[in-house]
Amino acid sequence: MGPQIGIIMGSESDMEVMKGAAEMLKKFGVHFEMTIVSAHRTPDRMADYAKQASARGLKVIIAGAGGAAHLPGMIAAYTILPVIGVPVKSSNSIDGWDSVLSILQMPTGVPVATVALNGAKNAAILATQILATSSQDLANKLSDYKTELNNQVLEMVERVK
Repeated sequence: MGPQIGIIMGSESDMEVMKGAAEMLKKFGVHFEMTIVSAHRTPDRMADYAKQASARGLKVIIAGAGGAAHLPGMIAAYTILPVIGVPVKSSNSIDGWDSVLSILQMPTGVPVATVALNGAKNAAILATQILATSSQDLANKLSDYKTELNNQVLEMVERVK
């Protein structure tokens, strides 16, 4: 089976954040691909990636970007696949707010699901939840993960006592 999730980012400098999405997808056993697609420096590559994603078997795209953060919205403009945007606090960022607002404030008709600043792990969990609507195996893995989170908190409760 080929990749079901595409993880893309505007620059190699986004890798530190975006590798969190890859780690989570590996945890759930979800096949993914990861690459760099710059909305501003490689616009043709970006358009081709988005237009061909569905035909290549992708079901969801996770797009991380810092600064002006146009990548998730532009990808969403070219595909009908769900796009999850990860705002990245980058070196040229205004505390990350520019990225958050650029991804969050999409016009009607071009939605991008947006997670928290540097929230690549949550983007991967959301992408897995989308896939789990048609995969009982993934639904079970997500249920186990939620139980794991619950148990971690209960362990903290015991340590605090």
